[in-house]
Amino acid sequence: MMNRVVLVGRLTKDPELRYTPNGVPVATFTLAVNRTFTNQQGEREADFINCVVWRRQAENVANFLKKGSLAGIDGRIQTRNYEAQDGRRVYVTEVLAESVQFLEPRSASQDRGDTGFYSAPKEKEFSYGNTNQNQRSNQQGYTRTDNGDPFANTGQIDISDDDLPF
Repeated sequence: MMNRVVLVGRLTKDPELRYTPNGVPVATFTLAVNRTFTNQQGEREADFINCVVWRRQAENVANFLKKGSLAGIDGRIQTRNYEAQDGRRVYVTEVLAESVQFLEPRSASQDRGDTGFYSAPKEKEFSYGNTNQNQRSNQQGYTRTDNGDPFANTGQIDISDDDLPF
């Protein structure tokens, strides 16, 4: 059997970050994916696909993506059902994202007129020192703060070249 989904589209609204009772982060968002053809009026339609991402990637999605951001999703389709408060059965189909790729630089969303809630610190604020495995395992995940900057009030941080995403 095979269940694999690859999507590229834009977020329809800011991701919603929540935490399970055990403290596991989960983010949900909707991706608008253009169809490859036009309708009879010559307009291009889109599909709006609900996506779910867990753990560290959920926090990254919530911190760095927002409405209009271009993202690539690699995952699988998952269906579930539950009983609503009115007693009816509700069925949900969504993409469980195993990997989320940010497909445009931050400046691209600002060029479109979006106002970003995250501003990257200047390079001189980083210290490229060696970190050992204990320091890495003890690091806390960064989440959105009131002013939107996950590095606010942290001062200088140690980061190794292995931890950089590029």
